[in-house]
Amino acid sequence: EDLDIRQVAGTWHSMAMAASDISLLDSETAPLRVYVQELRPTPQDNLEIILRKRENHACIEGNIMAQRTEDPAVFMVDYQGEKKISVLDTDYTHYMFFCMEAPAPGMENGMMCQYLARTLKADNEVMEKFDRALQTLPVHIRIILDLTQGKEQCRV
Repeated sequence: EDLDIRQVAGTWHSMAMAASDISLLDSETAPLRVYVQELRPTPQDNLEIILRKRENHACIEGNIMAQRTEDPAVFMVDYQGEKKISVLDTDYTHYMFFCMEAPAPGMENGMMCQYLARTLKADNEVMEKFDRALQTLPVHIRIILDLTQGKEQCRV
């Protein structure tokens, strides 16, 4: 379905992370262990992603510019090489699921996905929906980090 980029603007919280290869997320400084804070659509319909990540024992804020493609739910980013980000599902007001292509060393097609929420309140129904969405993907992927308990230091 068509994604309305204007409706995804605003604050988001990373609630769960999943990956096809545990090394993408297994440590605080793993390459794709990033915490989304805010999405800012640009006038050109690109998407600025404000995020936090751990580096040198501190949380640093950064941003990635996601370039729109012909598909309104797919963006290209240059993050450790060019990668495709796809929005799997969103209701705009409570949750968004997205995946990023993430080939791990020696793997051709790896993937990292996140469940984002507008608030820090855990929602088991949405978590189950995220798990079901992951099962539809072409690569085997599983939830590695459940952040709904709020114990993660970099998450705001």
